[in-house]
Amino acid sequence: MVKTVMIVDDSASLRKVVGIALQGAGYEVVEACDGQDAIGKLDGRKLNLMISDVNMPRMDGITLVEKVKGMPSYRFLPIIMLTTESQDEMKKKGQQAGVRAWVVKPFNPDQMLNAVAKLVTN
Repeated sequence: MVKTVMIVDDSASLRKVVGIALQGAGYEVVEACDGQDAIGKLDGRKLNLMISDVNMPRMDGITLVEKVKGMPSYRFLPIIMLTTESQDEMKKKGQQAGVRAWVVKPFNPDQMLNAVAKLVTN
């Protein structure tokens, strides 16, 4: 069965690059341009993983994670942060919100795909 990954980033080019890497590895991809857009697309569809940026307009990634973790059908969804943020304080906030992995941009596609493969749920 095909696994579905949601990519949440305000950069269309980054969503495209990550999407191509994921699709090349056999994943189905759903894109959202920010946290609010992502919440709107969490309509009960089956997701196996979310990859989100931290700094986005309308709703940042940490707030998005907190909201997702508060939704019963997505409470256990693994979330990877893909961001330019590398400070320990921000990582700690992410962990407290429920982030499972933190990948700093610019990223290595193989490194990201390894993290995805480890965390993707059935």
